[in-house]
Amino acid sequence: MTRPGDDAGSSPVDDFASSVLDVVDSIPPGRVMSYGDIAEYLNVGPGPRQVGRVMATYGGEVAWWRVIHSDGTPAPGHDSVALQHYLAEGTPLRSARPPVRVDMHRARWPGGPTPPPPPSR
Repeated sequence: MTRPGDDAGSSPVDDFASSVLDVVDSIPPGRVMSYGDIAEYLNVGPGPRQVGRVMATYGGEVAWWRVIHSDGTPAPGHDSVALQHYLAEGTPLRSARPPVRVDMHRARWPGGPTPPPPPSR
């Protein structure tokens, strides 16, 4: 994937940010990870807030709607756009009305090379 910073006019992406973006790239359609899940998956010191910082800075380059809060809600102010993606991808939801909530039990992706399909209802 081309990262911000690959072009001469962009700021460089550090190793942590690049790792976060790589994990987000690997989340399959219909699945999600929380900010904390990504921090834990990477097994590095920075936690959920630092993952959030990376997503706020560079998240437009990846499927940002697949990274959500641990309560199943998308980034503040992005409910309607995230909902469009969730519906298109078949992401299991607890609520499609504001506040939009993903069903974390069914949609959470643990990471790894071969993701299982989302559980059926």
